[in-house]
Amino acid sequence: MREHVSLKRRLLVLALTTVAVVWVVASAFVYFDAREEFDEVLDAHLAQDAALLAAQASHELDELETEHTPLLHKYARRVAFQIWEGGKTLRLHSANAPQHHLADTEKGFSDSVIDGERWRVFSAWDESGEFLVQVAERADVRDELAQDIVGNLLEPLLFALPVLALLLWVAVVRGMQPLGRLASEVERRDVETLTPLDTAAAPREVLPLIERLNRLFARIDSTFQRERRFTADAAHELRTPMAGIKAQVQVARNATAEAERIHALDNAIRGCDRATHLIGQLLTLARVDAPNADVAGSCRLREIAAGEIAAIAPVALGRDVRIELTEGDEFAVRGNAELLRILMRNLIENAVRHSPSGTTVRVGVVRDAGSACLSVCDDGPGIPQQEMSRVVERFYRAAETQGEGSGLGLSIVKRIAEVHGATLQLVAADGGHGLCVTVGLRLQSDDRAEGR
Repeated sequence: MREHVSLKRRLLVLALTTVAVVWVVASAFVYFDAREEFDEVLDAHLAQDAALLAAQASHELDELETEHTPLLHKYARRVAFQIWEGGKTLRLHSANAPQHHLADTEKGFSDSVIDGERWRVFSAWDESGEFLVQVAERADVRDELAQDIVGNLLEPLLFALPVLALLLWVAVVRGMQPLGRLASEVERRDVETLTPLDTAAAPREVLPLIERLNRLFARIDSTFQRERRFTADAAHELRTPMAGIKAQVQVARNATAEAERIHALDNAIRGCDRATHLIGQLLTLARVDAPNADVAGSCRLREIAAGEIAAIAPVALGRDVRIELTEGDEFAVRGNAELLRILMRNLIENAVRHSPSGTTVRVGVVRDAGSACLSVCDDGPGIPQQEMSRVVERFYRAAETQGEGSGLGLSIVKRIAEVHGATLQLVAADGGHGLCVTVGLRLQSDDRAEGR
């Protein structure tokens, strides 16, 4: 199993590595820049010393023979000079200077190797052009001084890094405290606690995480609520048909006459049919309540209507009810084909169930001002105006409603309309009796025109 990397350790390592790299790069830059400036300063000293010797050579060396000057300082062996008369006769030199020229160049700076040692040499003539002065300095002196500079730059790093690591660790721990508090709050929560997390004291960087957690809690809570509602509704609604079936079976068991027993069994079978229908409606309701329905497809609404009419036609004929699909053109709407079939089936079944014998259920699919209008109208008893807004509630049935039903058909239609962003309208049918349910859907061509 892969070991999880500590965020605190990662931040600390990255911070210390960045500081060390920047410090080393800055030290290298300072070293090379200081070395260049240092060499220029030392070169200037060599040139100045040579100029002084050249200025004094013509006045003070007239009576001098070749001689060695004494070494007066412990570092004197690292600096040497020579004074050549006419550039050929060595008149004066330091004790550590050789008998030959320090450099072949007679003017300006040059580098020489003498007895295996590198020297930096400056050569110049006096004003009369009689004496050649050469002043040299060993290169290792410069290297040693440069190394001392680098050491002075990097030495504080060895002491500063541990202190910096400690300070960074404290800063990282304090900076990560909001995440720790968030983790503790989530850990302490009960399974049933899905209230939003508090964002008042959260840092800006943690807000996106908290907001996403709150949205997740909201979705989970919505799912739990749907499941609880479904369970409660199913338990409540199934209790009545199950009790009726049980009662009819008891009547059939205790019946002494054959006709009474057959009548009780027929009632039990009808009760089973009602329970089966109710279970199917409950499962459909649970399905359309799911939040992940894809409604971005292209659906041919008239084709869906014709298919559902053909499926329900045998039941309608058994009730002596005709289903009529009005004339119109075929067109596509934006939606989920399976959900639209469920919507169509519930509307037509609801209309057939509440229509008297010898009447007609009219199904219309037409264009209306850039949208698709689906309507299902019947010649049944209709719904009182004061109850129009309540019949779409789950398990609600109007007091005057005749026939069998679970009170879920129109609530399923309402939910599918909400998923599709469609309009749902219930009005009295033409003639003042019956019910006409109209659903307004968006045409697929409108989405294409908008670049969707």
